[in-house]
Amino acid sequence: MLEISGLHTFYGRIEALKGVDVTVPKGEIVTLIGANGAGKSTLLMTICGRPRATAGTILYEGQDITHMETFNIVRLGIAQSPEGRRIFSRMTVLENLQMGATTGNPENFDTDLERIFTLFPRLKQRQTQRSGTMSGGEQQMLAIGRALMSRPRLLLLDEPSLGLAPLVVKQIFEVIKEINEQQGVTVFLVEQNAYHALKLAHRGYVMKTGEITMSGTGRELLANPDVRAAYLEGGH
Repeated sequence: MLEISGLHTFYGRIEALKGVDVTVPKGEIVTLIGANGAGKSTLLMTICGRPRATAGTILYEGQDITHMETFNIVRLGIAQSPEGRRIFSRMTVLENLQMGATTGNPENFDTDLERIFTLFPRLKQRQTQRSGTMSGGEQQMLAIGRALMSRPRLLLLDEPSLGLAPLVVKQIFEVIKEINEQQGVTVFLVEQNAYHALKLAHRGYVMKTGEITMSGTGRELLANPDVRAAYLEGGH
C-alpha cells in the first residue's frame, strides 16, 4: 500500500531523513521505533507533504504522492493522528470529530460518529465538553477518532501512548488492533514504547539518526538482542 524509497528530507541545512526505505503492506500494522530525534515524526509528516521530500519517492497504492499537496493526500485515504494530539482545544469533542469528517461524505457522518463512540465510549459521554479540559488519555482517543472520521485506508499514528498511564496505553493499543483487524485499516505506527508496538505489529523498522538500521517481523525484532538492549531492557 505504501512504498517509500530513498527518501531524504531537510530542515534547512539539517538532513533529517537520509535515504529511508519503508514498505507498509495493505492490511498490516507496521511500526517504526527509535529514540527521540531519530526522524520518526519527520517521516510521517513527509508522507503527508509537510515538510517536502528533497529526494526519493513515496508511492501510495501505486500513485506517486511525493510532491502532492497535503489536502489531496488526505482525500486519497490517508489520515494522521499527530504527536502531541493537536486537537482543537477550544472546540467540543463533537466539533473536533466534525472537523475530521470534512473530507468525507456527509451521508456517512452519523454512521461514522457512532462507530467512533463504539470504539471510545468516553467520547460519547464527553461530546459536548471542550476538548482541552479532558485528560491526556481522552484527548488521545479524540485525536485518533478525529483521524478515523475521514474513513482512511491508511492511518498514520505518531506516539499514541506518549505520556499516558499504563492502563490507558493498554486500551489505546487494543483499539489500534481492533481498527486493523475489524475495520481493515492499514496502520503505520510510530512509537517509543517499543515493547507494545512490536508486540502488536506484523513487522517493524528501527530508525537511528534519520536512517533505517534494522527491519523484520515484530516478533523477530522483539527477540533481537540489539533491539532488546537499546529499547527493551529495564522494563517495558
